[in-house]
Amino acid sequence: MASLVLDIAIPAERWQAVYRGQANRVLLHSRDGRRISLPVHHLRPYLSHAGVYGSFALEFSDAGELLSLRPLD
Repeated sequence: MASLVLDIAIPAERWQAVYRGQANRVLLHSRDGRRISLPVHHLRPYLSHAGVYGSFALEFSDAGELLSLRPLD
């Protein structure tokens, strides 16, 4: 199982595209420089009135399947 650390800063205004049905994925960069296209539904539990902010650990299988996404302390 592999993991990446993501520092996410998506303001609430950017989520308008999701609500309008214009976007269903976000493009993120891990700390080691990899690009990740993540379905937005994985971030919904962390969405506040301000948006989504914080550092997260993304764990995935060798086949590239998402296993978990959790905030870091």
